[in-house]
Amino acid sequence: MTDRRRIEVTVNGVRHTREVETRITLADFLRRELGLTGTHLGCEHGVCGACTVQMDGEALRSCILFAVQADGRSITTVEGLARADGTLHPLQQSFREHHGLQCGFCTPGMLMTLDALLTEKPDADERAVREAISGNICRCTGYQGIVAAALDAAKKLRTGSA
Repeated sequence: MTDRRRIEVTVNGVRHTREVETRITLADFLRRELGLTGTHLGCEHGVCGACTVQMDGEALRSCILFAVQADGRSITTVEGLARADGTLHPLQQSFREHHGLQCGFCTPGMLMTLDALLTEKPDADERAVREAISGNICRCTGYQGIVAAALDAAKKLRTGSA
């Protein structure tokens, strides 16, 4: 018999109440229970960064958190970045403009990590960006496009041109 617990969590602004197994990870909860498949699973050990989401604004690895740990909290996934009308978030638009993605597997985690960084530190420089994404593995881009996109998005967000 598996242990279950009722949780209430707000994901991308929508409140959800579910009864979950206490051992289900937040990543699996988001993907299986809520159908939010933008959160990717790579290593499932918290190393690759593909599963990064924000909990109360802090970038965290959802593969090493249990869903019950999110009870009463606010989660933002990559699906929550774009505006309701479909307009891309400045980071998403900058990734597009600066070729910050190729296969796209790491992109949701990169976006969530960088969004948290730019919210906390809107004047982030190249060093801060590289440090922030140092825990996110990308096997395709060589990171230069990602860094350029993050710096461009930071500028757009600061100047309000986003």
